[in-house]
Amino acid sequence: MSESPVLVTGAAGFIGSNLVRRLLEDGHRVIGVDDLSTGSLRNLAEVREQHAGRFEFDRLDIRQGGLTPLLERRRPEVVHHLAAQVDVRVSVEDPVHDASVNLLGTLQVLEAARRSGVRKVVYASSVGSYGDTPETVLPIDERFDAPALSPYGASKRVVLDYLRTYEQLYGLAFTALTLANVYGPHQTTSGEGGVVATFAGRMLAGAPCTIYGDGSQTRDLVYVDDVVHAFVLAGGRADGQRLMIGTGQRTSVLTLYRALAAATGYPHEPVFAPARPGEILHSSVDARAAGRELGWKPWTTLEEGLAATLGWAAAAHGG
Repeated sequence: MSESPVLVTGAAGFIGSNLVRRLLEDGHRVIGVDDLSTGSLRNLAEVREQHAGRFEFDRLDIRQGGLTPLLERRRPEVVHHLAAQVDVRVSVEDPVHDASVNLLGTLQVLEAARRSGVRKVVYASSVGSYGDTPETVLPIDERFDAPALSPYGASKRVVLDYLRTYEQLYGLAFTALTLANVYGPHQTTSGEGGVVATFAGRMLAGAPCTIYGDGSQTRDLVYVDDVVHAFVLAGGRADGQRLMIGTGQRTSVLTLYRALAAATGYPHEPVFAPARPGEILHSSVDARAAGRELGWKPWTTLEEGLAATLGWAAAAHGG
């Protein structure tokens, strides 16, 4: 195992905090970076206590240029870049802010990485980078392409070109993981997979739940531990590739609502509201290439994942 530390941006966020935990459990030294604009130190409280000697946290905005001296000082071999503005609605309302984080912030990460001798960047891409997909071509694989429907999707797409450019010009290796709709412990209500966290939180609190659209829209729901495993594998494999990470299964929002309501004993019907602009109707991804290139496949069933998520949410809500 390399003695060089691993750096995680967005370390106090949903996927980032779960990745930090996994890397520390695997014996790595880890540097976590987050500006705490959406992430929370609560997500890192346990690992900070259990792995104090091997975990360093720096509160830092990736857009402000402070990452280069940190990387030059600590010399990580791999950077997992998960810091992002992940809410489609926010991107529609403020495209400039979205681009400042997702595009310019990522450029700061790439510049810091190449100037400090980082070997590889593993980038969290998103199925939200693609526009609406005809149901006849689902699940999509790496060959699929369609213009984004939101500034969020557009900003994530542009980064893929920069990753290839940095690889060609500067020899900075990358793997881009195009994530389906991730859910699990530490998730907030923002982002594509946030519907699970939203429903769970509101049902446990006995509050009304809103479905935007008619509920027939579908998502490929993949559990966070499975996704974290893909990041760990990508640290040493699949250089120069973009890989789909998901289950290939589609779950409608209404089906998800019914499953969570049954599991929580929630007695109320959903409130329906108009669909929100910029959000895709249907998505699922074909992860067979990730199986070939990373040796990855999802192992958590939706039932298992929802049960684990509800257990965490109940504890977080004091229930």
